[in-house]
Amino acid sequence: MPTSGDHLPSSQTPAEPADGPRSRMQGKAPKQATVEDFVAQVKETADKFLRDRASRADVKMVATAVRELRYALKIFAQYRHTPKITIFGSARTSAAHPSYQQAVAFSRGMVDVGYMVITGAAGGIMEAGHVGAGQQHSIGVNILLPFEQAANHIIAGDVKLVHLKYFFTRKLMLLKESHAVAVFPGGFGTHDETFEVLTLMQTGKNPLLPVVLLEEPGGDYWKHWLAFVNETLLSRGYICSSDLSLFRITESVGEAIQEIQQFYRVYHSMRYVGEHLVIRLKHHLSDALLQHLNNQFPDILASGVIEQTQALPAEAGDEHLAHLPRLRFHFNKKAVGRLRQMVDVINQQA
Repeated sequence: MPTSGDHLPSSQTPAEPADGPRSRMQGKAPKQATVEDFVAQVKETADKFLRDRASRADVKMVATAVRELRYALKIFAQYRHTPKITIFGSARTSAAHPSYQQAVAFSRGMVDVGYMVITGAAGGIMEAGHVGAGQQHSIGVNILLPFEQAANHIIAGDVKLVHLKYFFTRKLMLLKESHAVAVFPGGFGTHDETFEVLTLMQTGKNPLLPVVLLEEPGGDYWKHWLAFVNETLLSRGYICSSDLSLFRITESVGEAIQEIQQFYRVYHSMRYVGEHLVIRLKHHLSDALLQHLNNQFPDILASGVIEQTQALPAEAGDEHLAHLPRLRFHFNKKAVGRLRQMVDVINQQA
């Protein structure tokens, strides 16, 4: 099972502006940046606010975000080697509602298979997630709102509760450290979080991870949502049919847990090395299965073929993953849904 940070996107840093450090290194061989290098970049960028005569409000926003992210990362780092699942859903769901009870059972089941549970720390489904997980296995990422949103009674006062001012930093922490996502019915915020997770995967900004949408038995919440996705988004070409592979809808807590466990049966994690996507696996694939993948998924390739390989020199910083076999290929980055389908074939047939 992967640990937090093992499945992050490429370690390459994004292109920097013309006055950034990279522009002064043109023509030099690239080197592995250190933590000290990145801290120096943060300090240099901060100094530029004075040069730019940035407004107090703008600088305050950045300062608050950086300060809160540093603290949140410090808290999460202590649990980096424990798999985690993020749960989204309505803060308005009562404890008597079937979805609340379902979230309690689901979270308890995820703890039983070795996961910690991350939620937004408020009431409703978020509270249910922590009730099922228990305080020891819960992490809370609370948002400070104009109206009071107190943390639920399970996580309140716990060292694993983080308070953040901005939604963008909160959503970053909810997803960055997560290996799976479960979504229960909710309002605008739940839809925002669901579509953002799917968007980040679809656009390659977040690695693949299992996303399960849980429906109470006999309910129609996700049925209506899926009808909109099919009848409005898919039918008009705003998404493609393979994008529907990025999530699963189920009424069964057991099926939801099995979906998450199945995703990591053979697949471990992914990252980019140069222009190649590298998928780490828990064991080697047979030659026959490798040939089958090349025959069935040529559309995920920008060029070349899918190769099985060992750890690459660029992965030298990931010594704890060095023993894992890899698939390496020049990925067509628009084919993320098909990539998920290939991962499913690997997990089913390897």
